[in-house]
Parts: sequence; structure tokens; C-alpha cells
Amino acid sequence: MTTMSRTELGALGEQLAVDHLIGQGWVILARNWRCRYGELDVIAADLVARTVVFVEVKTRSGEGFGGLAYAVPPEKVRRLRRLAGTWLVGQQAHWEQVRLDVIRVRIGRNRTPEITHLQGVS
Repeated sequence: MTTMSRTELGALGEQLAVDHLIGQGWVILARNWRCRYGELDVIAADLVARTVVFVEVKTRSGEGFGGLAYAVPPEKVRRLRRLAGTWLVGQQAHWEQVRLDVIRVRIGRNRTPEITHLQGVS
């Protein structure tokens, strides 16, 4: 097995996260949405709960850099909230709830990827 670049690893992790969300019955509204403040990895809708969810995807090939709690520090949460607000301003739909989630995808050697979905980080 050849090693992947960080970009390839990130793209694979993001696709696995999207597949996970679709498997939950969610609808993907946008991927890699960008504005002048930054980028949102995945914007999804849980239509049953009328909730729009902004998902930050963290892909790791090992356990380095600490656990999931360290992956999205408070400054990053604030930036993601600002990005989410910017996205919401341009939308016609009304959502009952807005939430920020983090999905960690751990891709080890010759193993099934491990997905951890942390809901409501903000």
C-alpha cells in the first residue's frame, strides 16, 4: 500500500464522513464551502429534526496530536460559528436548529476506518 499525501488522506476522510452522514439519512447541502473567512468542510441537514449541521472533519492516520477534544480548539469553534452564520445569511430555508459537529476519521494500516461523530461541540 502506498502512503497518501495529507491532501489525499483528508479527501478520503471527508468522503468517508459524508458517506457516514448519508447513512444516517442526512442530506448533504454543501462540501468545501468557502468564503473570505475560511471554509466549512461539510454542511448537512437532518431533515427529520429540521436541523442544519456544520461538520468539521478531522482525518488522522494515527493517534498523534491528541484526541478529538484537541482537534477543534475554542478559537476554531468561534471561526466555524462565524462561517456558519455567513452561510445561513444566504439561505432561503428556515431551520429549527443549527449545530456544529466534528467527525474524526482514523485511517489505520489495513483496517476499516474508524469514525467518531461528536455532536454539538458548540
